[in-house]
Amino acid sequence: MLTEIRIESLGAISAAVGEFDRGLTVLTGETGTGKTMVVTGLHLLGGARADATRVRSGADRAVVEGRFTTTDLDDAAVAQLDGMLDASGAERDEDGSVIALRSVSRDGPSRAYLGGRSVPAKSLGDFTTELLTLHGQNDQLRLMRPEEQRGALDRFAKAAPALERYRKLRDAWLTARHDLSDRRNRMRELALESDRLTFALNEIDTVDPQPGEDDALVADIVRLSELDTLREAAFTAHAALSGAPDDADASAHSAADSLGRARAALESTDDPKLRALAGQVGEALTVVADAAGELTGFLDELPVDASALEAKLARQAELRTLTRKYAADVDGVLQWARESRDRLAQLDVSEEGLTALAARVDELARELAQAAADLSGIRRKAAKRLAKEVTAELSGLAMADAQFGIDVSIDAADQDDPAALALPTGERARAGADGVDQVEFGFAAHRGMDQLPLAKSASGGELSRVMLALEVVLSASAAGTTMVFDEVDAGVGGRAAVQIGRRLARLARTHQVIVVTHLPQVAAYADVHLVVHSAGPKGTSVVRRVTGDERVAELARMMAGLGESDSGRAHARELLDAAQRDEI
Repeated sequence: MLTEIRIESLGAISAAVGEFDRGLTVLTGETGTGKTMVVTGLHLLGGARADATRVRSGADRAVVEGRFTTTDLDDAAVAQLDGMLDASGAERDEDGSVIALRSVSRDGPSRAYLGGRSVPAKSLGDFTTELLTLHGQNDQLRLMRPEEQRGALDRFAKAAPALERYRKLRDAWLTARHDLSDRRNRMRELALESDRLTFALNEIDTVDPQPGEDDALVADIVRLSELDTLREAAFTAHAALSGAPDDADASAHSAADSLGRARAALESTDDPKLRALAGQVGEALTVVADAAGELTGFLDELPVDASALEAKLARQAELRTLTRKYAADVDGVLQWARESRDRLAQLDVSEEGLTALAARVDELARELAQAAADLSGIRRKAAKRLAKEVTAELSGLAMADAQFGIDVSIDAADQDDPAALALPTGERARAGADGVDQVEFGFAAHRGMDQLPLAKSASGGELSRVMLALEVVLSASAAGTTMVFDEVDAGVGGRAAVQIGRRLARLARTHQVIVVTHLPQVAAYADVHLVVHSAGPKGTSVVRRVTGDERVAELARMMAGLGESDSGRAHARELLDAAQRDEI
């Protein structure tokens, strides 16, 4: 839940701190004092787009900071939030709370921080969205959009798994359809590409290049080009180390012979130091013998004529033929060949390949049609329950005769729609990203009236109550979160206002509920009453918690602007007492 919000230089608020608790919290105050800035601040914490015009005049930036706790959430929700914190490198405060902050600069970009770490605004919004549900007057307008109505029904129906399965199948179906159409339309072009790749791969396979072979050939060719010089150098070095193989006397003057005599002389003494030096000389003799052996091998491997050089040069020419066509070096040629083989495997333009792909498209279409039908079934079944429960809630909101309905119908495809989906029922539907259904909320204010689309049948006050009733029903699965309502009671008064207050108080049993309201009937049900009022120069607003007589005075002001009159206070106290006695 939200335990505290601190706002600096946002709209009418210069600096204010609001502390919240469990249950129902209301914010009241005169128009223009900045009540809605509290909700605006929460929207900023929710990742909403920053508006530099909201920065208070004379300030460089606005800052909104919120402190959240997660103790009221279930273990799965806490684990999800902890995962988000870990991914961002964010940390909890010493008391286990999480601090979220958003700053809006007048001239530069906005900044977002979570748990002391700078994060993108979207990451901040992803975190706070799990804790906050914000409802304002604009949300009432969004409720009239078909996609919002479908989303609300899916939330109630817990249709996310079925919708995800449908979307995955739809993506696979569309991809396969596009591939099939592409192959049919480009058969000649693809066949030519297949022939080119086949020819190139055959050429590469014939040469059979090996990884790094071109570099190795360069070294071999350089060596063979200097064959006589290399042979003479190796022979001379070998003779110096161990003597010439065809000269019996030369070995007596070789390095190996000299080292052998030196070691023997040192080992013939009894002096420890000299005998130790004999060991070092012996090590040198071993090194000389190894080097002589390697030189012998080198000489044996040297070709006796220039034919080996010609063979190497011919092989180099073969490899250069490939590197001129396909890549800069042999390793690149081999990589090109691997990629081309993969591409060739996808270019099956034979009748058998096209038939197999067409069969795959048909199979995916059948699976998708069944997934769409399953999703539709879930929605239709849930629509009846949701309509019944919302109608019951409307009855409790002083709309006893109102009827709420939900129509789920197939989004029929046009006759010339090439992507139409044939459902198991035989209907042809447009396979949209969210299914094949059209969802429409209907409403009738009185019994006997025809239900019409919500956008055409509900007044502002009725729409406010429909949205509240819908949220009360939908909130059953989101216990522990914070719900914020910005003047959801607009256009409502009298007994309906009392019923809205009761419903919000009931909702606050399982949620933290924060309401911006002008109605004293709603404010009377609050567990915490905060007043936003002007104080100080230049229209500065502050947030103050009121209790006792101060709260009575505020309710009296809200009722008739009679905060100082005895009669106004008496009516306000009566309203407050009635709300507190009400068994919700």
